[in-house]
Amino acid sequence: MSIAFIDLPAQQARIRTRLESAIARVLDEGAYIMGPQVKELESQLAQFSGAKHCLSCANGTDALQLALMALKIGPNDAVFVPSFTFAATAEVVPYVNATPVFVDCLPDTFNMDPESLKRAILHARSEGLRPACVIPVDLFGLPADYDAIMAIARENDMYVIGDSAQGFGGMYKGRMTGSIADVTTTSFFPAKPLGCYGDGGAVFTDNDEVASLIESYRVHGKGSHKYDNERIGLNSRLDTIQAAILIEKLALYAEEIEKRQVVAKTYNEALSAHYAVPVVPEGLVSVWAQYTLLLASEADRAPLQARAKEAGVPTAVYYPLPLHQQTAYSAFPQDPAGLKVSEDVAKRVLSLPMHPYLERDTQEHIISAITP
Repeated sequence: MSIAFIDLPAQQARIRTRLESAIARVLDEGAYIMGPQVKELESQLAQFSGAKHCLSCANGTDALQLALMALKIGPNDAVFVPSFTFAATAEVVPYVNATPVFVDCLPDTFNMDPESLKRAILHARSEGLRPACVIPVDLFGLPADYDAIMAIARENDMYVIGDSAQGFGGMYKGRMTGSIADVTTTSFFPAKPLGCYGDGGAVFTDNDEVASLIESYRVHGKGSHKYDNERIGLNSRLDTIQAAILIEKLALYAEEIEKRQVVAKTYNEALSAHYAVPVVPEGLVSVWAQYTLLLASEADRAPLQARAKEAGVPTAVYYPLPLHQQTAYSAFPQDPAGLKVSEDVAKRVLSLPMHPYLERDTQEHIISAITP
């Protein structure tokens, strides 16, 4: 049995005719960069999320940088980021000459730990930095603890940027990611729950000024005249073909989120007696970008992966090394109490195939392959 970790062809087969028509329309119209489909997509994404503004861009990393630029984050500013996540979240901070400060994660959801954030803020101040912004990540598709994090941010006069590269469409106590934080970013990398067939990203906000600045920054810092750039910006525009593809995919997205719930529920019921399965707190809905188990010990992971591979089941480790332990980030400040949870879970997590088109018999084979 050949099993896909993320089965993009299954979705493509379902909407192939619509995709081909959408791409053909772009080719016929000839507006390949920021064509009419881009504005149409932005409008649909804003309506879907409940945000007032959605501005697309070239990728999810640029989305984070554009958000920092629009919030005027810069030198001597501390930006608090989780260590247990992909590098892009921290990578953008030095781009704006600010300092990333690493925060630990919670042992059950793997999302940012509010108590660790409090300690990191005090430490940043002791280092002469100004706490300016916190970037919680909706890791593996599950929204972060926004109520607690935003309360801490407000107490310290900080902005909140929600990094929802993995979690766009997730729900937090009746609110969808995109309409919770001061600014939210997402990625349309192909493997994301809502992905295109190249690269792309978007920024969401209710703030008119922030939206106006991002509109400028993403096109070289443009002003009212094409050749009078009012600020130094980026070249971060979404290709029209990718927008056309995303419009067709967004039409299915709510249904696919529901299908992901069914897959996750089946995994949970079958595996909870043997492993620590993902935790979704009451009032939250994950979009299940990844389905990630927490094994009992580091020693269990390699043998389990080998057994799964022998049965034709692909697995992955997200993430094997926290950011504060990586070469490029090891000198930056962190929670003075240490990041022990991040270091621990990085050694014990293991992700299984997860997508909306995972057939029940295939999922049962996966479960059988890893059940002791």
